[in-house]
Parts: sequence; structure tokens; C-alpha cells
Amino acid sequence: MKEYDIIIRPVITEKSTNLKDNSNQYVFEVRKDANKIEVKNAIERLFKVKVLSVRMINMKGKKRRIGRFLGKRPDWKKAIVRVSPEDKIPIFEGA
Repeated sequence: MKEYDIIIRPVITEKSTNLKDNSNQYVFEVRKDANKIEVKNAIERLFKVKVLSVRMINMKGKKRRIGRFLGKRPDWKKAIVRVSPEDKIPIFEGA
């Protein structure tokens, strides 16, 4: 599996921005069947950084309602990646 198949997109929220600023951690949406080792290798190859740790979270999709119809957003997986203090990932830096 290629690196681009594992990492779907960066998650840029207020909480993830605080994690980036305070503890050098970055948040990504990843494939549901990806594991920590695959995510670590993909981040290191894509962004040329040293990954110190990876935490994975299964996010449940929220229930949504439009009129009388009930629905649910899809479930997804989130990875919180801590990189070494001297490394930065440029897509989060606005470059």
C-alpha cells in the first residue's frame, strides 16, 4: 500500500492547532484498516520527518437528521502523530 493510500487528509481544527503549537503533534485522517506502523512509515516517507509516537482513535460518525429522514455520517480513524522537536510538517505551517 502506498503512503498516499494510508494518509487521507490532515485534520485542521482548533484542538489540532493547539497540539501542533504546544507539543509538536499533528492530526491526520487515515484509512480504517491502517495500523500505527503503517502510519509512522507513511508520515516519515511523505514529509521527511522523524516520528516519535503515533496514537490512533476510531471516530464514530455523528447521527444527522434532515426533516423526517435519519442518517449517519461515516465512521473514520484519526491518527495523532508526534514528531521530533526540530522537525515541522509544512502543510500545517501555511507554506
